[in-house]
Amino acid sequence: MTETAFEGADVEHPDFSMDLSESDTVDGLLAAYLVAIERSNGIIKRCDNLNHPCARAAGKAGAVGPMRWVLVHMIEETARHAGHADILREQADGSIGR
Repeated sequence: MTETAFEGADVEHPDFSMDLSESDTVDGLLAAYLVAIERSNGIIKRCDNLNHPCARAAGKAGAVGPMRWVLVHMIEETARHAGHADILREQADGSIGR
C-alpha cells in the first residue's frame, strides 16, 4: 500500500488470493514478506509529514488520504490478521490465549 498508494509507484498489484503454488516455500514467503516490510519502512522514513496526501486513492472508499491513514490502516490489518492466526491456533491446539 505504501508503494502504490502513497508514492504512486506503477507496480503490479499484489495477488491477494492467498493461493500457494507448488513452488512456494515457507522460506521464500518469509523472505518476500521481509522485503515488503523493508520497502514500506523506507517509504515511511522518507515521509516527513504524516499529513502528506497519498499520490493515489487507496482502500474501498477510493479516497486519497494522508500517510497517517496509511499507517493506521496497516496497524488495523496487522491486528486483524494476527486475530485470524490466533483463531487458527486455537482451533489447532485448543488453547486460548487470554
